Amino acid sequence: MSTDAVIVEVAVNGTTTREANPHVPRTPAEIADDMLACLAGGAAIAHNHNDEPMFTTDAVHSPAPYVEAWTPVVEQYPDALLYPTMGAGARGIPVERKWGHVEELARRGLGGMTLVDPGSVNVGLLDSGECAPAAAAEPYQNSIADTEYMFRRTGELGARPSISIFEPGFLRTTLTLARHGRVPPGAMVKLYFGGDLQFGLPPTERALDAYCELLEGSGLPWSVAVLGGDVVGSGLAALALERGGHVRVGLEDYAGPRRPTNVELLDEVLEVLTAAGRRPATCTEARAILDG
Repeated sequence: MSTDAVIVEVAVNGTTTREANPHVPRTPAEIADDMLACLAGGAAIAHNHNDEPMFTTDAVHSPAPYVEAWTPVVEQYPDALLYPTMGAGARGIPVERKWGHVEELARRGLGGMTLVDPGSVNVGLLDSGECAPAAAAEPYQNSIADTEYMFRRTGELGARPSISIFEPGFLRTTLTLARHGRVPPGAMVKLYFGGDLQFGLPPTERALDAYCELLEGSGLPWSVAVLGGDVVGSGLAALALERGGHVRVGLEDYAGPRRPTNVELLDEVLEVLTAAGRRPATCTEARAILDG
């Protein structure tokens, strides 16, 4: 595998509203169009939310909008890696239920990747205003048992886990489970840094190095993203490339004075790759990189 290939992910929408950015795709057709444009431009992984609330009393999401959005994407890019989100904030809901749509998509062989969030976190305050409101009223909660279930079922279904790291403890849990053989092959660690969204570690060189120290010797591929910020403008994308990592961009994450499209954000990170003498991995190469 060529060492110059970098996996680029585009998170096309998240909870970003049209009021925040009129370019954000919200309908399944719009999501499909944006994913196709980004895959054509050099992305290998795409992630989206649907218009279901993140924080609900039952945390249950439907697989149907994902199937509608993803079907035309996988028809054109069968090796693309796609994964959904899942509900948060619910209490007493079995993992089998709140993760049910993720499992169903993997069972159908759609996307090739699941979502595993290996811990609990206060999603954070927004860094704006005199009294910043909480981004979410309740903590996002996943127990160790829930985490082990998600990893186990991902492996049984032959998918690759996208592992969300919101706090250092999430990574330590993942690494401990990996040492005991409980993280399936094809995993990718996603290091999420807090920008305007105040959680976890800030997007700085020292924060990245702290994560790299934890990851040393694990053999797990990893990427960086700034939630509520700019992974390119902060310099974090370039730092990740220097340290052997990969990069995520997209309108789910971006916060700033501009109103870019997903393709524009993708183009900006591709400029960083070019300056570093690197290139985006194809979808097939991305699967090979993750599979080791």
